[in-house]
Amino acid sequence: MATLHVDVVSAEASIFSGEAKFVTLPGEAGELGILPGHAPLISRVRAGMVRISRTDGSEEDIFVAGGLLEVQPGVVTVLADTAVRSKDLDEAKAMKARADAEEALRNAKDKAEIAVVEAELAMLAAQLAAIRKLRGHRS
Repeated sequence: MATLHVDVVSAEASIFSGEAKFVTLPGEAGELGILPGHAPLISRVRAGMVRISRTDGSEEDIFVAGGLLEVQPGVVTVLADTAVRSKDLDEAKAMKARADAEEALRNAKDKAEIAVVEAELAMLAAQLAAIRKLRGHRS
């Protein structure tokens, strides 16, 4: 069976490194699916879920808050701004962070500050959507 080596790395740590038979992730232009033999590719990654189908049939879900994807023969690398394993996602914490960001947006004084807070809100919305989708997927 042909496989891919997959690395998901954030600024904080290496989140995943291993063999897989399939990877899906939110590319800049839409959902990407990568199988062994995929053409070389570089793309931005939007906030959302990276799903790695391991060679043993299990799956690893990792939330990424954006970043870059590089596909080379036999190797997939995701360089994420922030990456969190699905088992470590906390809906209550994300909702609190969203409420804090909404308050910060109401108190923002200039366009730069507003842009930073709006980007944070978009990432938190994607994280909450991923959490809810995972919760429904597991039910």
